Amino acid sequence: MTARSAAKNEELARTDPRRLRELMDRVSSLAETHQVGSVVVGVAGRDGDPQISDFMDFVESALRMEDAIFRMTRERSVLFLTDVDRAQAEDVVDRLVLSFAEQTAAPRPPSVALGYASVAAGPDAPLLRDVLLEAFPADR
Repeated sequence: MTARSAAKNEELARTDPRRLRELMDRVSSLAETHQVGSVVVGVAGRDGDPQISDFMDFVESALRMEDAIFRMTRERSVLFLTDVDRAQAEDVVDRLVLSFAEQTAAPRPPSVALGYASVAAGPDAPLLRDVLLEAFPADR
């Protein structure tokens, strides 16, 4: 297998819809088994904005090991932030936006629409569909 085909296979695996389901199942399992709440963050950039892809690469590199990202499209991603509440998740994302602008010397922070869906600790895990609707409120 060439390096190019290996990179392509890795990218396909990262955007496979089954991975989105696996990440949500992990969040639900943490909520139920370990009583750990999480926040799912929908990140949507403007169509065709070249800065969004770089921003999402930056976010992915800055996340903790227990957190995860799923890239739905070039401009849309879902962040899974574990063991945080909504206020903490908002602080994390705000710091990432500002840090990206500072570290890349961008004239301004990237323009992204953000939505937050909390997954509370306990046995009543929400459906993935409901979480995505809450994380991407502008799509309704």
